[in-house]
Amino acid sequence: MNEILKKQFFIDQLSDDQKHVIAGINDYIADGIGGNKHSVAIIEGAAGTGKSVVLMQLVQQYMTDKSYKSALVVNHPELYKAYQDIAESMPGMNLRDIRRPTALINDAQKNHRKYDVIFVDEAHLLYSKSEPYAHYRGENQLTDLMNLAKVVVVVYDFAQVFQSKMYWSKELLYNTIGKHPYKLFDMNFQYRMVASDEQVTWMDDLTAEKKLLPFPENSDFEFKVFDTAGELYEKIKEKNREVGLSRVVATSGFPRIDGRHNVEMDSFSLPWDEWDPQRTHWAKREYSIKQVGTIYTLQGFDLNYVGMIIGPSFGYDKKTDSVTIIPEKYSHKEIFKKRKDMQFTPQQYKEFIANVLNVLMKRGKFGLYLTAYDDDLRARLVELYENKK
Repeated sequence: MNEILKKQFFIDQLSDDQKHVIAGINDYIADGIGGNKHSVAIIEGAAGTGKSVVLMQLVQQYMTDKSYKSALVVNHPELYKAYQDIAESMPGMNLRDIRRPTALINDAQKNHRKYDVIFVDEAHLLYSKSEPYAHYRGENQLTDLMNLAKVVVVVYDFAQVFQSKMYWSKELLYNTIGKHPYKLFDMNFQYRMVASDEQVTWMDDLTAEKKLLPFPENSDFEFKVFDTAGELYEKIKEKNREVGLSRVVATSGFPRIDGRHNVEMDSFSLPWDEWDPQRTHWAKREYSIKQVGTIYTLQGFDLNYVGMIIGPSFGYDKKTDSVTIIPEKYSHKEIFKKRKDMQFTPQQYKEFIANVLNVLMKRGKFGLYLTAYDDDLRARLVELYENKK
């Protein structure tokens, strides 16, 4: 297994909190397999709380034990590649048991396969509606997975919901589970970032359109605001040379210039991340330092340092001294697709956009470098940063 994946998904010493969650889920799985009901174990936690570390401990335990019929599914193409890499390096793991949800559901229904345990990472990316374009013709992927397994172990973060077709709320989750047994395993402890609780709260408050305040300086987490994206990019390249895994990311909304749909701002101009069928995930590819990452390549992955360009769909309100979210400037229209079974309010669409920024800001373990496309927002962030120095 390559060292990057090993460091992210397997750690030498689990915390007491993580050990407690794993022990509880083991007991729950044992009860579920021994019973005759389809049950669900829910691992819930925010970005960076170590959910994937806990999940991979369980995956390694059950999926290398041939006495269990088990599978791992994830609906994120880059994470899917990462888990395939892990499987190839793990004795006893069968690569064919790691699937995208649609592929596993369609195959299992066609061939009448059943499972003891199905593990689902990033379960907030499961389709909660039919998606024929993606070859999924069911009504809810969690329902289908529950019908296939005695126990389904799902990892949820409701703050990582970005699209209507993958919409999940706690209410929808519990309605989907219905009368089936379930148990919630809450992981509310931060592991990815060396940032303090107050610094994480600052990021949450920014995306929640709360009053802007100076960034707390009470940890070793490195935070800087740049007046230009060009300067930010030079700093990220420097960190990438020093420690690796440092990338620029951005939110949607950048206008086309001369037919190019790049991220362009001051002296900075780079293309968006590109889908690549190769197995190496985006953050690990050397040439991705010359691209701009999104949730589609970085959700679920760790970076060492992240250079965050807040896109045009985020502005600044001088009266409230806060960030404003401007949905009409958000150019990735997948977010706004309508559904027949539910309607979304303007506030919910704003929350989808806010979630994108929140997740991307929290990709960096050791530091966050920040700038904004909107002149007023950038000026205010720079002012707060400079006055703090």
